Amino acid sequence: MSQTVDRALSILPLLAEGPADLGQVADRLGVHKSTALRLLRTLHEHGLVYRQSDQHYRLGARLFALAQEAMENLDVREIAHAHLVRLNEQCGHTVHLAVHEENEVLYIDKVESRYPVRMYSRIGKPVAITVAAVAKLLLADLPEHERRALAEKLDYPLYTSRSTPNPAAFLRELEKVREQGWATDLGGHEESINCVAAPIRGADGRVVAAMSVSAPNVVVTADELLTLLPLVRRTADAISGEYSGRTPAEPQ
Repeated sequence: MSQTVDRALSILPLLAEGPADLGQVADRLGVHKSTALRLLRTLHEHGLVYRQSDQHYRLGARLFALAQEAMENLDVREIAHAHLVRLNEQCGHTVHLAVHEENEVLYIDKVESRYPVRMYSRIGKPVAITVAAVAKLLLADLPEHERRALAEKLDYPLYTSRSTPNPAAFLRELEKVREQGWATDLGGHEESINCVAAPIRGADGRVVAAMSVSAPNVVVTADELLTLLPLVRRTADAISGEYSGRTPAEPQ
């Protein structure tokens, strides 16, 4: 039975390359045409494969509907939380998870620092969109015309001398973040707080969330915090892999 399931599932990536006839499917699987036909008929009955009028088979609409439904029901916070806790245990600093929703970037999870100095950020609270590292990652992933339109609409409060001052500077920063694949906020919102962040990507490669590690200068310097960037990026990659289905979840 497991061999039958394996063969049936092997048909799907073949058809993802384009329509194929019965002979091509049989050849790829290394089975007789009668076996390939039985597998195709079963997949067709479930809507996962569609037979065209030219007797070629392609992926069925049901497969795309299932994929879309699965994506809509994914909870990035639920997937990410254990990874955020593990990162916090490794570095000791505050860890955030944020998403872009309706023109705001919101924190949706937070793991507190183990140090006495705590950050005022709260789950559900919007971030300072023109300076926050997580916001830069989420907005940098937007198409260029959307980035430009958004940049022109935003206000640019000067929280500190390092705050982003205007749309042109913001767009330059987003382009830099887009190219390097990570972001920082080194005293842009609060002089004494530094932050490094990395993106979480879905199966299509788009950024679905961003995670960060933040710490005050009295605990670590900006340069010391930047040494954690490889660890932050590995954590984000692990969440991305689990969220997109590229890697299995670790046993609980």
